[in-house]
Amino acid sequence: MTLSIRNQLPGTVTEVHFGEVMATVKLRLTGGQDLTAVITLEAARDLALSEGATVRALVKSTEVSLATAPVHRVSIRNQLPGTVTQVATGGAMATVRIGIEGGRLTSAITQESAADLDLAEGTPVIALIKSTEVALATA
Repeated sequence: MTLSIRNQLPGTVTEVHFGEVMATVKLRLTGGQDLTAVITLEAARDLALSEGATVRALVKSTEVSLATAPVHRVSIRNQLPGTVTQVATGGAMATVRIGIEGGRLTSAITQESAADLDLAEGTPVIALIKSTEVALATA
């Protein structure tokens, strides 16, 4: 299946916590980073998720926020360090490609934000992704 979602990160499930309606799934990405996804209980069961399962974390580029320094005391669980590899700006939006350990991410942010952060090739960044914005897929 081909998807329009640019960010498809392979990983392995390390923990699954089942709640009454939602499940919290912790992954270890192939680059060694930890990532948390919160998905519906029904989806977790349909995917037969358990420790050791191989998955792909899917994140729309519009759901990847950027910071130029680590962010502390914030509710966003997923903070992936990386380096900007490309910035393409348009009238309103900018597409920022980020190299992370073991892969890459794409972030779509406003052109104004890209300018305020002074983003350019080589800029170190932290990609911020809410756990509720991470979808999971199995092979």
